[in-house]
Amino acid sequence: MQRVTISLDDALLATIDQRVEAHGYQGRSEAIRDLLRAGLQEQAPGDPSAPCVATLSYVYDHGTRELSKRLNNAFHEHHDLTLSTLHVHLDQGKCLEVSVLKGAVEEVSALARHVMAERGVRHGSAQIIPLEAVVAEE
Repeated sequence: MQRVTISLDDALLATIDQRVEAHGYQGRSEAIRDLLRAGLQEQAPGDPSAPCVATLSYVYDHGTRELSKRLNNAFHEHHDLTLSTLHVHLDQGKCLEVSVLKGAVEEVSALARHVMAERGVRHGSAQIIPLEAVVAEE
């Protein structure tokens, strides 16, 4: 492992220290490495055919015409990517779903974008984790 020296202003360092405490890191270095990994992954998705795992979380209005059917069809069309889905009723009109996906980055990303773009899906987020990144760290 290489050692790198960086300069941070007091406010940023205080924020990192808060993160270390809140997340239970043993020190600043691991917290900063995690932040770098997340930032770099966001900027450089890498090989689109590489294998990944992902969580797709979204809130939707179950009263939107045909939305439940369209979402169900999307996941059935990509049944090979879906490992599990959790469905939660938030109130009389809104539901939260969290799906665990596994497959090629490009296929998982396409499914996530498709689901989040459906009319009636209010909020969505996909966390894609390339499998080679997980293996490389072991």
